[in-house]
Amino acid sequence: MDRNTLTGLVLIFVIIGASVFLMKPSDEEIKREQQLQDSLALVRKGQQPASSTDTATVKLTTVVDSAALAGPFGGATVGEERIVTVENEFIKAHISTKGGRVKAVEVKGEQAYDGQPLTLLGGEHTKFGLSFSSAGKNIATNDLYFTPSGDNIQVAGQDSASVTFRLTYAENQYIDYIYSIRGDDHNLGLTIVTRGLQDVVAPTESRLVLNMESPLLQQEKDIKNERQRSTSYYRLASGDVDHLSLTNDDEEEIAEKLEWVSFKQHFFSSVLVSENGFSGGKINVYTTPEDRMVKLISGNLYLDFARSDVNTYPLHFYFGPNQYSVLKRHGYSLEDQVDMGWGPMKWINRFITIPVFSFLDGFHLSYGIVILILTIMLKLVLSPLTYRSYVSMAKMRVLKPEMDEIKEKVGQDNPALLQQEYLKLYKQAGVNPLGGCIPLLLQMPFTIAFFFFFPNLFELRGESFLWVKDLSTYDAPITFPSIFGVDHISLMCILMTITTLISTWYNNSVSGATGQMKYIGYFMPLIFLFVLNSYPAGLNYYYFLSTVFTFGQQVVIRQMINDDKIHGIIQANKQKPQAQKKSKFQQRMEDYMRQQQGQAKGKGKK
Repeated sequence: MDRNTLTGLVLIFVIIGASVFLMKPSDEEIKREQQLQDSLALVRKGQQPASSTDTATVKLTTVVDSAALAGPFGGATVGEERIVTVENEFIKAHISTKGGRVKAVEVKGEQAYDGQPLTLLGGEHTKFGLSFSSAGKNIATNDLYFTPSGDNIQVAGQDSASVTFRLTYAENQYIDYIYSIRGDDHNLGLTIVTRGLQDVVAPTESRLVLNMESPLLQQEKDIKNERQRSTSYYRLASGDVDHLSLTNDDEEEIAEKLEWVSFKQHFFSSVLVSENGFSGGKINVYTTPEDRMVKLISGNLYLDFARSDVNTYPLHFYFGPNQYSVLKRHGYSLEDQVDMGWGPMKWINRFITIPVFSFLDGFHLSYGIVILILTIMLKLVLSPLTYRSYVSMAKMRVLKPEMDEIKEKVGQDNPALLQQEYLKLYKQAGVNPLGGCIPLLLQMPFTIAFFFFFPNLFELRGESFLWVKDLSTYDAPITFPSIFGVDHISLMCILMTITTLISTWYNNSVSGATGQMKYIGYFMPLIFLFVLNSYPAGLNYYYFLSTVFTFGQQVVIRQMINDDKIHGIIQANKQKPQAQKKSKFQQRMEDYMRQQQGQAKGKGKK
């Protein structure tokens, strides 16, 4: 190696060493980068960075726009974000000085499906503020910095406290957000006050737009089911409660006066209530494909703006569970957000099921035991209908040999004549062929009512029973890679299906069912196996218990009923003189049968 080569190599190593030393990041830069990566990791997990809890200051690097500073509310376009917490026994609200908005709310005593604290609203993605025009510019208070009047608040019991966030335009010209809280409910009061803005808001505007937007973060294990039960509800001043689509993206313009708008999830809601009402609004619901995000809801609500020195808008939030009793105590018909079914099912749940369940819940028993007692009580109340249905089935079973004789005599080529002969036999024997169906139909509303009741029952959330860890969602002791959208098997659903198949086999053997009717009874439970596999374990547990007790009732009634005695009663009825008077239904049926018989004879002559 010559002298020049050696010198070049030495210089290269010197340059590399100097570069590494001079370009090495400082300890402060390394710390900032680590904080950035930690924050990104928390966001990917759906959590809030540490700066969103308790009182904190978030320093922002802002490019100062001199034109913005000179415009309306120019001094509020720059600032430092600070979080003030307002807390009671039930909720802990994180309120940001940026926008003066509620950034996130922790519901105390509740957890998300992954064990994390249950948080409503979407943190950095939440928007809340007034929009209006001023001096030819669009003002959105969500992007401006408010000044709080105090620090963190914590109250309990009957105590109350408040904190004011002020957005200043000039001396004696400002917007106040006055947040208040009491210690014993899920409410967060908010009074919006505008002062001295009658000449600041554009003279062409007669109302302010209150914009509220937030993603609904995943709280339950089954996000697909949670999406199907999450949307925006609202109540009109007329008292009607309505909602946007549960399954599709939806948008609705509401011209009538509104009392409240809710961002409803499966088991929790964020509701904004106006004491004086909103003068209308526009609400949007979107389903997003992002992980841990159920839906995105936004609303523009209209507040009438008077050209006076002071305008006051009393509002309040409800942040809490969709528990029927809690919502009903709150008032404003918020309990209408809980889907209790339609028609008679809705009234059965509201006036029978909920009061009975609440009464049993007062004994502080396991919810598995409560459902067991509820099922027994329902079966006892409906047992007269079950008995009548079974007796009617027994009569039809006793008549079957005579019906077979008629069928053999008349043949199957003339179904109208066959049905006419059957009706004569029913009339002579004093048997109603629909007697077994009518009692079952009367029980159907109760069966369907529970189909709505258990999936929307907040009390079951997180409650375990036997091997089931959470009665409000499906139990999945067996999981596997998804096959046609199915990735688990619910053991409770399997038990329900097996008992239904056994009960069907017993009913077929007792009733002597043949042909298609015999196999339809086996086909339906298999369909429900796939339908109910992802439904709450509490619902499948109820259907399992209901089937078991129904089967038990049938066995007991079977022992009480003597077919020979029934046969004797039927034969005695045949010997009685038949009343000449016929009901309109019977007359119409006989006329119909004669008409069908005549048409059949006419076709035979051709």
